[in-house]
Amino acid sequence: MKRSINRPARIAMAAAVLAATGALTVTFVTSGGNSTADAATSLDQYVPIQQVQPNVRAPQAGPDAATGRFTVDCGTNGNGKFSPDNPVAQPGIKNGAEHVHDFVGNKAITANSSNADLDASGTTCRNGDKSSYFWPVVRIDKSVRSGEQVKQALARTQPMVVCPSVRDRLPAVPASAGRRVSQVLAELDRLTADANRAMTASRGRIDTRLNKKILDGLRERRATLIRQLGRGLVSLVDCDVSYDGMHAAMHGASHSAATPVANPQIQCPTVRDKLPGVPQPAVAEVNRNLDELDRQISEANERLVSSRADVGNAVLGPLRAKRVAVLDRIGIAIGRHTTRPQGLAELATCTVNGAPAAPAPSPSAAASALPDPQGPNLELPGNTGGIVRPAQVLIEYRGNAAGQVVPMPKFLRALTGDAKPTSRGPANARGSWSCSGFGDRLSDKYTICPTGSRVQRVHDFPGCWDGANIDSDNHRKHVAFADKATGACPQGFRAIPQLRITISYDIPRDVQMKGQYALDSFPEENHNPFSDHDDFINVNSARTMQRIATCINKGRNCS
Repeated sequence: MKRSINRPARIAMAAAVLAATGALTVTFVTSGGNSTADAATSLDQYVPIQQVQPNVRAPQAGPDAATGRFTVDCGTNGNGKFSPDNPVAQPGIKNGAEHVHDFVGNKAITANSSNADLDASGTTCRNGDKSSYFWPVVRIDKSVRSGEQVKQALARTQPMVVCPSVRDRLPAVPASAGRRVSQVLAELDRLTADANRAMTASRGRIDTRLNKKILDGLRERRATLIRQLGRGLVSLVDCDVSYDGMHAAMHGASHSAATPVANPQIQCPTVRDKLPGVPQPAVAEVNRNLDELDRQISEANERLVSSRADVGNAVLGPLRAKRVAVLDRIGIAIGRHTTRPQGLAELATCTVNGAPAAPAPSPSAAASALPDPQGPNLELPGNTGGIVRPAQVLIEYRGNAAGQVVPMPKFLRALTGDAKPTSRGPANARGSWSCSGFGDRLSDKYTICPTGSRVQRVHDFPGCWDGANIDSDNHRKHVAFADKATGACPQGFRAIPQLRITISYDIPRDVQMKGQYALDSFPEENHNPFSDHDDFINVNSARTMQRIATCINKGRNCS
């Protein structure tokens, strides 16, 4: 089916989001307060940029403003690091994004990467910045399903709650704490099961109010429990609602088993959740070795991306030998103080994009499992067509109109926009679409640019930080956007270098006019342009980040 710029809505649910902008008139069909919608008119998801009114206004710089700018060149993903992982919003969940991201900067990053893994990685950035910057890819696809197919698929889908697995991300558990930790993990599983029972009330439809009620309550209870397990686990608190069932309902088997998997990734059995209670004198040594196992996987993944090495001889074999040695050290460390655990060597063998030789993951993690990106276009169900490589990616750290900036902390996580404005509501979504030469306007629709102008996505990240945390239980509360009128940060927050990523594309104008380019997305969004988003983990050294802040505070332009 050819896409037409005047076609009916691809997805009726997007009406709720687009109506919020005042761009069109829709009729909402609600039932019992549910946030469902049906379109009463045609929804154009593409707009000529000339029809977008100027809406970007920078606050006037005050006497103490930081007016400088620091740019970083990390390339345009020329090394081809694509992944459906989202290490910021869905840590530990393989293929959690359900769509493919472009990654630049950090070469080793996956959903399971620790801070130490990130710090040990190589980078595509010319100045040595090991930060990870990633966003959904754009594709050109000249034949897409109708909005009716999407509604029918949704009608047959049971939404599920998906939570990051805690048990396989824990540090070594001291024997004295083993019983309590087991109780907490069991309670986390029970909370997820209860949430999924509650989700049956929204089978066949998207109910944003119910989603919010369930997720907010679940987050609060998980945060209380996870705090009992120690520091550094806040990133694992937040859960999400998944509509994975829509994939099968719309597409069935998208690829044959013989289709080669694109972008291979190392899969190894988890070790942290297989250890017994560790004697207290051995905890520090066991943790060092667990971290070493993580780094080995990151190094192997980086080799796969960087060299496209033969996975059997050049990567998997050496990796197994290294894992055997580390697992042996773990056994020896525990065995000095109690009975040495048996069977650890069985966890040494890894695979590439296949199920590791280990017990199945927890139900909450398994719920997110999807096929790996496949074929030359790295396709996933619902996200098909050729990927458009960016023509240019501009990464800028910018100042603050109200005052000086402080360096952002290493390993700070941040995101901008919202990948799920349909199922979670549009509060965090941001218009990001523009065209080169039209920097004074952003749209929540895909833009049609004049001849000679590039399609652009402009992603502004929060420029304020709470001064204490590198992440929070919803991945947002530890950072904030400055006031639009004054540039001032909210009370209790400090201005940091504000990240802006501008991605430019050379998309043929006839493709733009026909509405044939679109964003990878979750299935319920169906390529909604308002679901655009961007994620970031700061892995700049303290010295580099101080240099960035100094440049900005002195009003310079640096790189």
